[in-house]
Amino acid sequence: MSTARLSDRSLFPDLEAKVYANHAAVSPPSAPVVAAAQRALSDVARRGVGAVHDWVAQRTRLKGRLADLIGMQAEDVGLVSNTTRGVTDVALCFPWRSKDRVVVFAGEFPANVTPWQRAAELFDLEVRMLSTRSFEEDPEAGLAAVRAELEGGARLVAVSVVEFSTGLRMPTQELAALCHEYGAELFVDAIQALGVVPLNMREEGIDYLTCGSHKWLMGLEGAGFVAIAPERVAALRPYVAGWLSHEQPLEFLFSGAGHLRYDRPIRKSADFLEGGAQNAVGFAALEAAVELIAGLGVPQVFAHVSAWLDALEPALVERGFQSRRSARPEQRSGTLSLLPPPGVDVTALHQRLTAAGVSCSMPDGLLRFSPHWPNASSEIDVILKAL
Repeated sequence: MSTARLSDRSLFPDLEAKVYANHAAVSPPSAPVVAAAQRALSDVARRGVGAVHDWVAQRTRLKGRLADLIGMQAEDVGLVSNTTRGVTDVALCFPWRSKDRVVVFAGEFPANVTPWQRAAELFDLEVRMLSTRSFEEDPEAGLAAVRAELEGGARLVAVSVVEFSTGLRMPTQELAALCHEYGAELFVDAIQALGVVPLNMREEGIDYLTCGSHKWLMGLEGAGFVAIAPERVAALRPYVAGWLSHEQPLEFLFSGAGHLRYDRPIRKSADFLEGGAQNAVGFAALEAAVELIAGLGVPQVFAHVSAWLDALEPALVERGFQSRRSARPEQRSGTLSLLPPPGVDVTALHQRLTAAGVSCSMPDGLLRFSPHWPNASSEIDVILKAL
């Protein structure tokens, strides 16, 4: 197994950009991730159905590695195709009552808003939208706004651990405590955090978490997971269950005649969401990616990325950019987003940076830099020269 080293991109031999600071969008797979995906594909090409059991065992092992990453147990994790799938599954299976309220946030990526809106249509809910901007300006005021919604009867609050456009880290532990004070629950989208920002779901009191693998986890698109606090599973309604959601779902395939049944109970664990055939290649790749990050340690990765951004941010502010990165350390993530200087078109600027070999993003009119463990401090000069 190859070893990752901070500031070393030797595991990315095919990466063309001089500076790849775009992990909040899509991470390029490292050589070990590519190799793991190729092994899975080659094994199925060679053995066909004979390979299936081995890769089912691999996914069981992966759930344990993912659980370790967030402070949970393997049985608390279910594998899904992406973040949106995880949000949608919980939104459809939550034990809603007519006229219940769900709180979402303006400024969120739509993946953590649209499924709750669809659930509202289906279950006759009320969607209450607050602003993430209030947390930037005054976290206590932001929490007070959430408290007001909970006092009004909100059943669930859905929020991203890190906001995709600004990099603002939300106070998930405080939000979870506030929800529980009023008998409500907290759902978090962790795709802009997990892999770079330390996170412990159990310690923070988070009830539901979902994450895709192609950003900070540095896996491939089409693979993700949901984690559910064990005390919440029993109340969920398995409206998205499939044939693999039952207890002993494979018995009729391997135990001879007389075992084909449709009345087997749905499992009372997070993996009831694994209703059908899964992305064996994507999950093999994800395990390799998580091993690299675990080997480095997420706190060490976060410290490395923070130092990189600490060097870039003041240099850009000196050049007329307006930083949206929080001045409060507890609100920072792996992302630095900035407004360009007055009169500078962000689209044109982004195009010129891309042409100069600097890969970054421009969500909602901001210029966004999102480095990871392979980024070296020497890249800062490359960015400044390109500007």
